[in-house]
Amino acid sequence: MYTVSITSQGQISIPASLRGLFNLKTTNKANIVQTDEGLLIRPVVDFLELAGSLSTNKKPLSNSSIHELFSTSMANRKKRD
Repeated sequence: MYTVSITSQGQISIPASLRGLFNLKTTNKANIVQTDEGLLIRPVVDFLELAGSLSTNKKPLSNSSIHELFSTSMANRKKRD
């Protein structure tokens, strides 16, 4: 358990040992969730940090293929609504 101060602007400092444990840097963001026991702080994973974490043998889609799939999806969505 850590005790931290809350500034007049509502800011708290996360101890360095916890920042290191959760790989938090000054450029990271976090979500704060209200629970029955108090506040839960969850690091937000930057989408760009996931680059290369999923491997596949599939060929990447071209921009025109992506555009066509998106257009078809939107057309199907309008039909359902």
